[in-house]
Amino acid sequence: MAQIFKKIALVGKHNSTGISGYMLRLANHLLGRGHEAVLTTHAAEFCRLTDLPCAPLMDIANDIDLAVVMGGDGTMLAIARSLVDFRVPLIGVNQGRLGFLADVSVDTMLATLDEMLDGQYVEENRIMLDCALERDGDLVFHMYAFNDAVVSKGAMGRLIEFEAYIDDKFVYSQRADGLVVASPTGSTAYALSAGGPILHPSLEAFVLAPICPHTLSARPIVVNGRSEVEINLIHADDCRVHFDGQNHRDMRVGDRVVIRRARNTVRLLQPTDHNYYDTLRQKLRWGEKL
Repeated sequence: MAQIFKKIALVGKHNSTGISGYMLRLANHLLGRGHEAVLTTHAAEFCRLTDLPCAPLMDIANDIDLAVVMGGDGTMLAIARSLVDFRVPLIGVNQGRLGFLADVSVDTMLATLDEMLDGQYVEENRIMLDCALERDGDLVFHMYAFNDAVVSKGAMGRLIEFEAYIDDKFVYSQRADGLVVASPTGSTAYALSAGGPILHPSLEAFVLAPICPHTLSARPIVVNGRSEVEINLIHADDCRVHFDGQNHRDMRVGDRVVIRRARNTVRLLQPTDHNYYDTLRQKLRWGEKL
């Protein structure tokens, strides 16, 4: 039978202790199955596995058929942003606790991956956010976000004031600690802590969730995933825009953040027995006795 995934990139969480043994086992297992396994340079150097085939991720992005990401949800966020435009499917292997994105356990990874590499998997296509920071009509910074883009107060800790528009239509002005704009994937992250709803990852929608708004009637709203969200900074002593909590840029009064659906989706592969509601129940501890 022809292989579905011939060339596979192995990506590991940076500076993660104990990952070397798992990466070596996985690489040797894939090579034994006849796949072409390539470690990313960072993973190979950190794990001291430079005797195995390795290359910078972006140098092989056009050639790989699959990326297996070992670490956790944070690592998956970073790799999803990097590979979304290459349409490379991702499988997440979690070293520790069950993740929303990385839900294959290292304890069962070889057996589970054997099944998935033989075609027993479910593919989910998840929305990616395309975010732009504009100043005086010029593009200052462009970034993808898989979970969320957050405009928030900085180190001074004072409320910021901003206006929000959806498809060029004025929605509201707010004084708050900030505003989270989240994808369905990110609805269980910062947006959930800000009181937002949980969206099923298959939906094409965004959540706008104010962070500690001065007006108590300010509530989270859900908008069509084809909408364009605009946030204009009206007043702030210190303000930043964050992308997936992993990158940020300082903002000035008058700056504009524009968020829309990215052209491509993230291709996330899950085992056939994956149940999103099982993950929610375990992560959010639904039904546990207090």
